[in-house]
Amino acid sequence: MMSVLYYPHINPVMVQFGPITIRWYAMAYITGLVLGWRLARRLVQQSPVVATPLQVDDFLSWATLGVVLGGRAGYVLFYQPELYFAHPLQIFEVWHGGMSFHGGAIGVAIAITWFCRREKIALLPFADRVAVCVPIGLGLGRIANFINGELWGRPAPSWWPWAMIFPSAGPIPRFPSEIYQAILEGLILFTVMYSLSHSDRLRASPGFLTGAFLFGYGVARIIGECFREPDPFLGFLWGGLTMGQILSIPMLFLGGWMMWRSRRLRTA
Repeated sequence: MMSVLYYPHINPVMVQFGPITIRWYAMAYITGLVLGWRLARRLVQQSPVVATPLQVDDFLSWATLGVVLGGRAGYVLFYQPELYFAHPLQIFEVWHGGMSFHGGAIGVAIAITWFCRREKIALLPFADRVAVCVPIGLGLGRIANFINGELWGRPAPSWWPWAMIFPSAGPIPRFPSEIYQAILEGLILFTVMYSLSHSDRLRASPGFLTGAFLFGYGVARIIGECFREPDPFLGFLWGGLTMGQILSIPMLFLGGWMMWRSRRLRTA
């Protein structure tokens, strides 16, 4: 190995006050939602205006429920249905981990649809603004995975620089895949989405930014999974793909279709 690093043993507990414990993983969700909320308040006011800042304030609670309930339901259904259907009370034990982005995305999509109908807001333009904010939480979540020392990478080849040894994964140097995915799904995807949101033409094309996010996330997740060790209870699936890659493939097609269709819906 050119350079082998050792996992720094970061305490997953951020702060603790008596019986009250705040973990980095929970703080990643909270921070992502708060930063996304502040950004969305500004984005919805850009032309064409799609909602008021007060409506974004109201949507924050809807988004939180969509992320948490959808993320947990997705993990139960996509990753370990046999375990949870045999022990249904464990579904509620979220403190042991187990959240799925794809489930969370479905949960937020339902929340957006329901909220927009209730508030009589144009669905796709509002979803476009929300989509720009999502990579913030994704990047923070991956950093929290690294702090927890979980979802580590596959064994790295001897020539790979900056491989890391995770104590829970044995003595084999591995890809620090959580960092790779934080960069791909968080930093790079947010940079792309934020740049696209500056275009008046694209903001006026309902569904384009949502499609760009779905397509961009699909690409980022499929690449990132090439470095990540598959879940031990699933392993590799059809054609050597992982569950994360299989669930991301439909996002490529849906995102591409939404970007193409948005040209017909352009309002300016």
